[in-house]
Amino acid sequence: MEMIEIDGSYGEGGGQILRSAVAVSAITGIGVKIVNIRKNRPRPGLSIQHIKSIELVKEMTGATTEGLTPGSTMISFFPSKIRSGKFFLDIGTAGSISLVLQSVTPIASFAPAKVIIEVIGGTDVRWSPTIDYFKHVTMPAMSMFGFKGDLKLLNRGFYPSGGGRIAIEIEPARFNGTVINEQPNEPVMGVSASSRLPEHVARRQAEAAKRYLNSVGIEVKDIAIEVRNDRSIGSSITLYSGFHGGSALGERGVPAEKIGTDAGISMANSLESGAAVDPYLCDQLITFMALSNGPSCVSTGSVTSHAVTNMWIMEKMTGRRFTIEKNRAIVIQSV
Repeated sequence: MEMIEIDGSYGEGGGQILRSAVAVSAITGIGVKIVNIRKNRPRPGLSIQHIKSIELVKEMTGATTEGLTPGSTMISFFPSKIRSGKFFLDIGTAGSISLVLQSVTPIASFAPAKVIIEVIGGTDVRWSPTIDYFKHVTMPAMSMFGFKGDLKLLNRGFYPSGGGRIAIEIEPARFNGTVINEQPNEPVMGVSASSRLPEHVARRQAEAAKRYLNSVGIEVKDIAIEVRNDRSIGSSITLYSGFHGGSALGERGVPAEKIGTDAGISMANSLESGAAVDPYLCDQLITFMALSNGPSCVSTGSVTSHAVTNMWIMEKMTGRRFTIEKNRAIVIQSV
């Protein structure tokens, strides 16, 4: 079988390389060997969360693998055919469900029939998109390329307890190139959520976010209040408008008003760029641009290290080429 070798220490050298390379391998049928995995991180090699995610892709594709052990700095992934049906993953920690979905949703789109995936883990955790961001920002953007899916939040999971649960149904689709270069003039909406905390926490987060956004001239349509009694304790607020989002997580000892204001500042800063998509969403769309039939064009406010790394991977594995043009907004094109 044809195989491509990827240096896992390239660029930001994190889990993004694993997720992207394995997803493209599964879809193209080309084997991949990833070396120097997370080489420059404090704890190099595979974590349990990485292993669990790859094991799910392995089950979805009938793949054979080598090196799937904790701390391993090298894996080989040789896919077979993508399967339809039902799949289940329990990350076992508060590891991010959204990061798992970034990898498996493109793969499931190439299955011969519907795929249903249930995942248990963290829905609102640091260093990853909240599940509300994935549902209200990422998935609508993916649908611009032809993605068809529906996500249901069953339980929220905050660090450290986790226990969040989602179910997503994905219909077969083929991706087509698209142009996303204008920021829609839409009011901000959002979700302010809490679990096992007083009702007023979520409400105060929402009120503070709305107050800040209104003060800088940004219209807010609705921020839903969601008060739950799930296994883990915590709060979050996610704001969104078109293909832009801003979020913040509650912290012990930090007033709810500050959490809401922080989310509002993040949202306002993103919209200020005038670009069509926020930089974090752009990271995720690089994969769809590479796997689509025809060219794509996306404008964003800045290019993150994750985006640069993902473009490098896609060029190596798909032969697509990316160009970056810097004006007021940054335009990324795939050809």
